[in-house]
Amino acid sequence: MAHKADIGIFGGSGFYELLPDVEEVWIETPYGPPSDKIALAVIEGKRVAFLPRHGKDHRFPPHKINYRANIWAMKELGVTRIIGPCAAGSLQPHIKPGDFVVTDQFVNRTWGREDTFYDGPVTTHISAADPYCEELRQIAIQEGKKLGIAVHERGTVVVISGPRFSTRAESREFRSHGWEVINMTQYPECILARELGICYVNIALITDYDAGLEDDPSVEPVSHEAVLKVFQENNHKLRELLYKMVAAIPPERGCRCSCAEALKTARG
Repeated sequence: MAHKADIGIFGGSGFYELLPDVEEVWIETPYGPPSDKIALAVIEGKRVAFLPRHGKDHRFPPHKINYRANIWAMKELGVTRIIGPCAAGSLQPHIKPGDFVVTDQFVNRTWGREDTFYDGPVTTHISAADPYCEELRQIAIQEGKKLGIAVHERGTVVVISGPRFSTRAESREFRSHGWEVINMTQYPECILARELGICYVNIALITDYDAGLEDDPSVEPVSHEAVLKVFQENNHKLRELLYKMVAAIPPERGCRCSCAEALKTARG
């Protein structure tokens, strides 16, 4: 394949529409079509592949995204690092709308999603103990702080199927566990990348307080309109952080990263 990329980013056209010489390509996969064409561009001398996980027109709700096709398409392009930003809700009062969280753990509360490339005949048990690439996490934290962004250095994201938002009781349960972030797309996107030996980092842009804050009745439960408003207000910060991260990612993976070795201990 003539088309190649070093780094993949799951994000909409707002991340690359200002770049010159963007080329859109269609990638076929054994798992069906990805969410959309992939836009290829050069940032700081590195080939970057941009794919809107919901499709350019946001036609795929979270439970209908073809996560396997999206990750496979990135692999076909030669991508070894993926940055997966997302809009997310806060479950804790100290994590405020407009803040960024570089998550380090996830809890899966989705169901029915195709969440592995390995359906046999070789049984494969991938380790998910540390699902996010530590090297990329540190780059995200460092570059975010340089930009003056309010960055939380770690956090657990609970992933729900959607497309509905949580009830107050569900949100109360998630908060009681000490989890910080709620989202609908981090699973299985993150673990599928690991299955293919691709480094993956999530940057959660906090847009709301989920079902509100129990000790502050003035905080309204999340709405789609509110999510879009906060996300658009902070999109420029996210775009700037992504470009800085691309520039800072080294050509070779360092000692903090074991993502490429994930399959070595997954099979007997």
